Amino acid sequence: MEENNNVQDLNEILMVRREKLKTLQDEGKNPFDIKTFKVDYSIEEIMEKHEQLTEQIFTCAGRIIAKRVMGKASFAHIQDRSGKLQLYIKIDELGEEVYGEFKKFDIGDIVGVTGTAFVTQRGEKSVKVSDMVLLCKSLQPLPEKWHGLKDVDLRYRQRYVDLIVNPEVKQTFILRSKIISAIREYMDSNGFLEVDTPVLQNHSTNSASRPFKTHHNTLDIDMFMRVETELALKRLIVGGLEKVYEMGRIFRNEGMSNRHNPEFTSIELYEAYTDYNGMARRVEEIFLYIADKVFGKRDFTYQGTDISLKTPFESMTMVEAVKKYTGVDFNSFELDDLKAREMAKLHHIKVEDEATWGGILNEFFEEKVEEHLIQPTFIKEYPIEVSPLAKKIADMPHMTERFEIFLTSREIGNAFTELNDPIDQRERFIEQAKQKLGDEDYSIDEDFIHSLEIGMPPTGGLGLGVDRMIMFFTDSDSIRDVLLFPTMKPAER
Repeated sequence: MEENNNVQDLNEILMVRREKLKTLQDEGKNPFDIKTFKVDYSIEEIMEKHEQLTEQIFTCAGRIIAKRVMGKASFAHIQDRSGKLQLYIKIDELGEEVYGEFKKFDIGDIVGVTGTAFVTQRGEKSVKVSDMVLLCKSLQPLPEKWHGLKDVDLRYRQRYVDLIVNPEVKQTFILRSKIISAIREYMDSNGFLEVDTPVLQNHSTNSASRPFKTHHNTLDIDMFMRVETELALKRLIVGGLEKVYEMGRIFRNEGMSNRHNPEFTSIELYEAYTDYNGMARRVEEIFLYIADKVFGKRDFTYQGTDISLKTPFESMTMVEAVKKYTGVDFNSFELDDLKAREMAKLHHIKVEDEATWGGILNEFFEEKVEEHLIQPTFIKEYPIEVSPLAKKIADMPHMTERFEIFLTSREIGNAFTELNDPIDQRERFIEQAKQKLGDEDYSIDEDFIHSLEIGMPPTGGLGLGVDRMIMFFTDSDSIRDVLLFPTMKPAER
């Protein structure tokens, strides 16, 4: 019965608001006919310059989020992107007609305001309104109860409402924009060239990631949405653009979780004449640039845990990390596949019957170590089995010059000393193809091999998950909290 009453109440509210709109239209005051409104100051600027504006008539605009009518004088609050502002509305100032119109305004309506700044007896910075115009009629009521987990799905679907009623959500996305700008500032000021590479590609992938597949009607060919920008950017290194980066959307047709969304933002950068140690320095510098520029601090709290960005970040090899957190020293039985399988069984790690020493080392790390990497930590020297695009370590050809950067138990970035030997690269691609046997979408990128045959200088490459970085800096537990429009199943109707 209560649910039926709520539906009835909502229907009545919707009907009343439409009737108000109809009345305005009949009176020749249709708010949807208004095309422009000159805004002198944002609410933030009004609050900053409030004392200087007490003798100046100015305009502002915003959405009504609160309203208290008291006879011949009323109060209301409006908000814009920058903040919230109290309005003092008197019938003597507005005139009876405009004041009467204001009394019929609803929460959610967008208004243009003319007035002067003043301070109330309670000391609140406000605006004394001398004129007000309805710029947009809200035909749907804003929700009264929008906070809490029970509404989280609806918040993601209706992000426009979430931004209106939850100021902290708006602040997260303002910070997201500032963080992305700071990353670009760092890259540009360090001589990197920002480029754009295709989202639609002829080849599915040369990585283990599963792509989205589509079809180009005119060319009558299947195409794939990119799972990385790596191979295209390396071609540009070959072409002589020795420091390049791209920040943009990546698409992977894989699982979803609080850390994974099918489309996400990453930055990949490639720099000639350096290696993965050079990329580690870039990681530290990028994090510190964001911390200093956007937040003015280097110590943060993430989900109740204190995190320090003090450099240098901790660094361990994968073998050292596995030994530290499991007690298993893979160096003591180096390249012994059988012994590695025995250790996996002993530690309840499920691996294939044909699993190799390097593959099992990586499984140990992912299952037993990652959760412990709270503070920023570089994990270096990855097995060749899981690093098809990285150079081998000279005296350990079964390992590669690769690191991943971990923070709050999450992998944030991945870097290589890039493989530039086309013969070795072809062999690794072929081996990878064998592992993916049966995947009809798989093919080797012959043009990329050809580019390496033209010649790519020694190069360091780095990929950073921008969304996960933003999760850390904004203390957000889920990737959906830092994506304006996360991927969702269609709403049930």
